[in-house]
Amino acid sequence: MTNLLKGFAILLLLQFVGETIVRGADLTMPGNVVGMVLLLLLLLKGIIPIEAVEEAADLLLSHLALFFVPAGVGVMVYFDLIADQWLPISVATVLSSFVVMAVTGWVTQKMEQGEATDAE
Repeated sequence: MTNLLKGFAILLLLQFVGETIVRGADLTMPGNVVGMVLLLLLLLKGIIPIEAVEEAADLLLSHLALFFVPAGVGVMVYFDLIADQWLPISVATVLSSFVVMAVTGWVTQKMEQGEATDAE
């Protein structure tokens, strides 16, 4: 239980730091994204051991479906607006999906090439 509380404390602290950075620097990105990038950097550098946040992260991920409820409610609240703009929304969704797949494939290829070079 102590690891769970410690993990949540770390996650919330990094979210707070991310929000503070975004508000202080007047950035146009969400503070929680900045907090996640900070968490990634701290994990990669070994400053925060993965065991410190693993239990809290597992708990959050096991209940991930609950985090989609507000988005679903938002869709229902703005259903009329979405119905009026269905074509641009659909085109943007399809195009962005293809862009994400292409970039993911490209990055994967580059990483595999790098691993093959390192193995030689």
